[in-house]
Amino acid sequence: MRFTLKTLAVLLVALFTGAVFAASFTAALDRDAITLGENVTLSLKFDGVQPSDAPAIPDIAGLQFQYIGPSSSFTFINGQTSSSITYNYTVTAQHDGQFTIPALRADINGQPFISLPLTLTVSKVAAPPAANLDAGDQVAFMKFVFPKNKVYVGEAVVGRLELYLRDDVQNFGNFQLTASPTDGFNAGKNAEPPNQRRRVQIGNHSYVVIPIAVPLTAIQTGQLTLGPFTASAVVVTPSQNQGGDPFFRMFNQGEQKQVTLATEPFTVESLPLPEQNKPANFSGAVGDFMLTVSAGPTTLTVGDPITVRVQISGSGALDAITLPTQDTWNNFKTYPPTTKLETTDQLGFQGTKTFEQIVSPLNSDVQELPPFTFSFFNPNDGQYHTLTQPATPLTVHSAGASALPTIAGGKNSSADNTAPLQDILPIKENLGALETKTVPLVARPEFLALQSLPLIAIFAAFVWRKRADNLANNPRLRRQRAVAQLVNGGLGDLNKFAAENKSNEFFAMLFRLLQEQLGERLDCPATSITEADVDKRLIYIGATPITLESLRELFQLCNQARYAPIQTRQELTAVASKFKKVVGELQNLKA
Repeated sequence: MRFTLKTLAVLLVALFTGAVFAASFTAALDRDAITLGENVTLSLKFDGVQPSDAPAIPDIAGLQFQYIGPSSSFTFINGQTSSSITYNYTVTAQHDGQFTIPALRADINGQPFISLPLTLTVSKVAAPPAANLDAGDQVAFMKFVFPKNKVYVGEAVVGRLELYLRDDVQNFGNFQLTASPTDGFNAGKNAEPPNQRRRVQIGNHSYVVIPIAVPLTAIQTGQLTLGPFTASAVVVTPSQNQGGDPFFRMFNQGEQKQVTLATEPFTVESLPLPEQNKPANFSGAVGDFMLTVSAGPTTLTVGDPITVRVQISGSGALDAITLPTQDTWNNFKTYPPTTKLETTDQLGFQGTKTFEQIVSPLNSDVQELPPFTFSFFNPNDGQYHTLTQPATPLTVHSAGASALPTIAGGKNSSADNTAPLQDILPIKENLGALETKTVPLVARPEFLALQSLPLIAIFAAFVWRKRADNLANNPRLRRQRAVAQLVNGGLGDLNKFAAENKSNEFFAMLFRLLQEQLGERLDCPATSITEADVDKRLIYIGATPITLESLRELFQLCNQARYAPIQTRQELTAVASKFKKVVGELQNLKA
């Protein structure tokens, strides 16, 4: 057998290291079956070899991949060494079904590495059985409540999502609706009504109920289905070795897990508006309203403008209200109105819509602005109503002709003593003072300086363009600037909430700002940031123990605020000052 120098070198390495391990590449999912709304982790592990960068994941319809970061390991046991690096991705499904992640290929130092394909099964979210809910077995669940079984087209109704959290839930976050089907309805922005949380007893457990208002306006007739609404969230519950002793809960962070929530579908019958007794000028307003009309000026000339101000106040779909056509305003020229909507509730269903319209009389025979009428349908009594504003008296003058100006003559002016005009003027012997010679415009310094402005503008545009291109090619810098701007604005909101003693809004804003700032520093999605990231990852980018301890304290305050909120303005102001100091330290870290 012949040995070459290369073979001898390999044998020597094997002798001193204990073994030579074959390089490999494997792909794995932490779970191969999930429910829609849950996330799964894809791990790409390289043993004995390290690629130059994280492998690229191909586009797979229905799946989204978010790179989390790498993790590595090195072992030395009985003279044998091994090393590996793992690239981790969060996988999110956009719909249910079965998905295949194909075999992935990585070329390292000219050698191909290929993983096996993976299969992920995503099932639909279903509401838990009623028996499980009644027994209090669910850590968290969700219900949808709608106040009516029948609605009219155009009627504004507020549905309510109720989120139930069991009493042993230590922390709750990252809540987001994954599906909210409202076919046949226009859905507004969801909002949590203030001071409406409550506690209920279900089975052997007490639950905190968090209501979420869902504003809906029917736009179709027939049988309509709301839901099922689905959501995902992260809850922290006591770990198995923690027990139920409250003393140990103070020192144990508990077990974190993701939960999926779903409601039962709700069927609503949408009725058309009745044709009987429908007013001629009905423009589609549905709700309960009041009318106020003012106009001025009332003394004017033909063609002068009159400003008509119409205010419609009440409850209903205010944004859908239009100014009805007034058939009796034939002697006026009308212009398109301007609108302004002012709401008095979070959902936009109560308030005032103001119209301002310019009209002008066409002749001096006009003596009044005719009555203004507005009709609406009230779904509470199922009847049409017409509101009328009385006529406004007007005084309209005709536009008279203006007199031509006259030239006033002298007292002694007459045809007899008018001096004859001279046809020939004598030559002027004295020329008078000479005019001072001025510098030509093209020779003036200010004119020459003005010509350089286009060059300066072109150079400035070039510099701005280069900076814009550099920013466009640097997503990390763009995110850093956006988060810095968000945090600066958020500090003002924190001080405002502290001054107004709004504890819930204060800590909701504080938790969001913490997530955004930590997500930017760690280059990961803000919604994936939890308290555990403070110890696990920040220390690798140079965070000091004082900064880490301050962050833990802020997270703890956010968690405690759900059940034991801070009550005084001074305490909230102190927390805002601490966050300002901590965020300054975070921004100085080298990410």
